[in-house]
Amino acid sequence: PTKQKQKRRFNLSLGVPDFHFPKPKLTLPNFRINANWRITSFVIALVLGIALYFLLTLPYFYVPQATVLGNQRITREEINAVSGVVGASIFTVQSDEVQKNILMNYPELLSAEVNVYLPNHVYVTVTERVPVILWQQNGGYTWIDSTGVAFRPRGLAENLMFVNAIDTPPAGIAVENAPTPYMQQDLVDAITLLSSVKPADATLTFSLTDGLHWIDSRGWTAAFGTSAHDMPLKIRVYQSLVDSLTASRKTPIYINVIHPDAPFYRMAEVTEAEE
Repeated sequence: PTKQKQKRRFNLSLGVPDFHFPKPKLTLPNFRINANWRITSFVIALVLGIALYFLLTLPYFYVPQATVLGNQRITREEINAVSGVVGASIFTVQSDEVQKNILMNYPELLSAEVNVYLPNHVYVTVTERVPVILWQQNGGYTWIDSTGVAFRPRGLAENLMFVNAIDTPPAGIAVENAPTPYMQQDLVDAITLLSSVKPADATLTFSLTDGLHWIDSRGWTAAFGTSAHDMPLKIRVYQSLVDSLTASRKTPIYINVIHPDAPFYRMAEVTEAEE
């Protein structure tokens, strides 16, 4: 038999020196910012304060006067006088406040739109109320528009409905930033309806007792109240009652249709009302 040769392994130690490489050390410069934030804040505030001062005081930003558009009866000078913008800095003008000042001082204005533009321009566009009623009371008179707001007459107005008032009517509902209506909307509508049917030679009169009424040339007082929603019915009832009385050759001194479902009249020679 053939013997296999076994391989033998030898460990040989060589005298190789160890190599040690030093780690590199990088030293960065140490920058330190010593900032005093109080001083910085003070400087910023000072700069802003100076800028604000110049914005508020430079004449370039002062409003010389408002440009008024849409006015017919009321003058530009009157609106500027109450607007509060003349000579003011454009940065202090509040359009809502200007609008409120104008509308509260001049009830003859229905609306006022205020627009502010740099550097010093203020535009006020107004809409004037249109008078429909000439209301006379206690020796004076005023104009009233379709919403019941009373205002001072200016110039001439055509086709006004004349009302002679003995008493002051109940006021209308107040609206924010607007004058309180002198009378209720219902009364304005009732005046409009009656003015179109009253006799030409009769004067429409208002009192708290009879509401709207007139003295007919045939010798009686016709009372209609103040409610407008049933005024067409009242007018028809009144006319039917007048026709009936005329046919009967009766001349009353008082006809009342304030409640159209229960009208009545009064004769001069009797004390009790007749249906």
